[in-house]
Amino acid sequence: MSRSKPLFHALALCAALAACSSTPAAVSTDAPAPTGYLRGDALPDSLALSPPPPAAGTAWAALDDAVAAQALTLRDSPRFRQAHIDADLGFPDGAQQFSCALGIPVDERHTPVLMRLLQRSLIDASAATRAAKTHYQRPRPFMVNGQPTCTPEQEDHLRGSGSYPSGHTAIGWTWALILSEIAPERATALLQRGRNYGHSRLVCNVHWYSDVQQGQAMAAATVARLHDDPQFGADLLLAQREVEAVRKLGLPLPRDCATEAEALKIEIPEAR
Repeated sequence: MSRSKPLFHALALCAALAACSSTPAAVSTDAPAPTGYLRGDALPDSLALSPPPPAAGTAWAALDDAVAAQALTLRDSPRFRQAHIDADLGFPDGAQQFSCALGIPVDERHTPVLMRLLQRSLIDASAATRAAKTHYQRPRPFMVNGQPTCTPEQEDHLRGSGSYPSGHTAIGWTWALILSEIAPERATALLQRGRNYGHSRLVCNVHWYSDVQQGQAMAAATVARLHDDPQFGADLLLAQREVEAVRKLGLPLPRDCATEAEALKIEIPEAR
C-alpha cells in the first residue's frame, strides 16, 4: 500500500466525523473515499429517537453534573491517559481500539475486510447522531466547568460540535455490537470495551453521562438498520471468517494490552 493511503483514510474519516473530534490531514487522491453502508432514510433519525437533553434543575441534569464532577477526579491518572488514546478514531490506528478485546491485530495486512467494515460502520454511526447534535447544540462539560480535557488540541473544534448524543460512544458501541457478532466467544470482553470506550468521553471531560447513554441508543439503532443492508451482511460473514483465520496464526497484538486493562479497571467514583 502507498504511504499516502493511511493519510487519505484519516482525512476521509475526519470528514465523516464532523459530529466527533477530528485532526486535519493532507489530501491524497490515490483511493476512493470510504462511505457508509446506509443512505438517506436508512440512517436512524437521531432527532426522532433522542429526547431533549436533561433540562437545568431536573434530576437527570443533577446526575449529569455529579458524574462530570467525579470524572474530573481522574485527571492525570492512567484512566485519563487511556481516554486520550480512546479519542483517536483516525484510520488505520483507530481500528486497533478493540484489538485487545478481540484478541487479534486489526490492520490492512491481516484483516482488510474487518478494516473496511469498521470504517464504513463508523461513518454510519457518526452520521446517525448528527441531526440531534446539530439541533440541540448542547455545550460540552469543559465549556461549562472550565476544566481541561484529555484532548486540548481538539477543544476549539469541539466547541462548535454539539455534545448530545456522543458520536464517539455511538461508534464505540456500534463496533462492540458488531464485533460481538463476529467473535461471540469474546462478546463479554468486547461489550465491556464498548462500555468503557464511552466512559472515556466522561473521563475526557467532553461529554455528559446522558450524551453517552443516548450515544449507545443510537448505536443500537444503527446496527439494527445495518442488518437490513445486504452488503453489510456479506461483509459481516467475510469478516467472521477472516478473524477466525487470523486467530489461528497467534499473532502478537500491536498494543500494550496489560497497561490498557489496568487503566480500564479504574472506574469513575460514585457521586457522593
